[in-house]
Amino acid sequence: MEARKLGRQGLEVSALGLGCMGMSWAYGGSDESECIRVIHHALDIGVNFFDTAETYGPFKNEELIGRALKGKRREDVIIATKFAWKFGPNNEQIALDSSPANIKRSVEGSLRRLGTSYIDLYYQHRLDPNTPIEDTVDAMADLVKQGKVRYIGLSEVGPGTIRRAHKVHPLSAVQSEYSLWTRGVEEKVLPALRELGIGLVAYSPIGRGFLTGKIRSINDLSESDWRRNNPRFQGDNFQHNFKLTETIEKVASSYRTAAAQVALRWVLGRGNDIVPIPGTRHIDYLDENVQALDLRLPETVWSDLDRQVGSFQVAGPRYPEAAMKMLDTTE
Repeated sequence: MEARKLGRQGLEVSALGLGCMGMSWAYGGSDESECIRVIHHALDIGVNFFDTAETYGPFKNEELIGRALKGKRREDVIIATKFAWKFGPNNEQIALDSSPANIKRSVEGSLRRLGTSYIDLYYQHRLDPNTPIEDTVDAMADLVKQGKVRYIGLSEVGPGTIRRAHKVHPLSAVQSEYSLWTRGVEEKVLPALRELGIGLVAYSPIGRGFLTGKIRSINDLSESDWRRNNPRFQGDNFQHNFKLTETIEKVASSYRTAAAQVALRWVLGRGNDIVPIPGTRHIDYLDENVQALDLRLPETVWSDLDRQVGSFQVAGPRYPEAAMKMLDTTE
C-alpha cells in the first residue's frame, strides 16, 4: 500500500488508516475476536495506522489494540491515541483536563494498556478551555524528549489554536471529521495546516457509515448505537440527508463500485497530506475500503459530484449539543 507523510517531522503511515473506536464503544456490541482478526488482516494487506483513544470504552479500546498487536513487530505498526479527560471512580468522564499532570497520568495508562514503550502519534482529543494550549503542548513535547511519544497532534481545533501550538512544538497532524457531508475544515483549517506543513487525519470519512448506503433507516442501528442520538441520523434530518447518499450511490452504480469507495476516494483525492481512518469491525468492509485506493474515475465525475454536494445543505449538526460545545472554533 502507498504511504503518506503526516507533517515534516518524519511520520509516514499507510494512505488509509483504521479507526478502532467502534470495536469497543459507541456503535453497539461487538465480537472482540472478530475485531482482532480485522486488525490482523489490516496489517496483512498493508494498513499500519491504528487510531484509538483512552476515552473509547473508556480504556477498553486501547486494551483491545494492545491484545491484538501483542507479538507483532512494533516497528511495523503506527499507533495513534488521545488524551483529554479526567475520569471518575467508575471511569466516567468528569471534565476536560489537559493539564501537564493529567497528561502524565494519561500517557502512562495508555502505554500500559497498549503494551508498548512508546506511542507513535499522541493527540489532545479536545481542547481544554482551562489550560493554555502552550502548557499542554509543552508537556507533550516533554514526552517526545523522554521517548514516550514520537510525534504529537491535536484534534478538532481551529487555526488559531493550531498556530499557537505549533510554535511550542511542531505538530505532525491534526485530526478532524472530514467527508462529503462534513467539509468545515476546507475554509480555514486545511489552508493553515498546509501553510505550516501539518497533515490532516480525516475521521468518519464515510459519514459514520451514513454515506455507504447500508443504513437505510434509523431502525438499521441497534438500540445501543450512539448514532441514534446524532442529529443527522434523526427524523426528517435522516430523510433529507439520505438524498446525499443517493447521489453517491448513483455514481457508484454507474461505475460498478461501492458508495463507500466513492466517498473514501473523494477524501483521498483531496491531497496527499490527508489520511482517512474509516472504522469497521468486519473484514469484508475493510477490504472494500482499501479497494478505494485503486478506484479511478474520470475527473468530470468528481467535479460533477463536487458541484452537487457543494449545493447540498446537510440537515443537523454533526454532534449533539453538548459535544458540539467541545469543538474549538478559534480563528
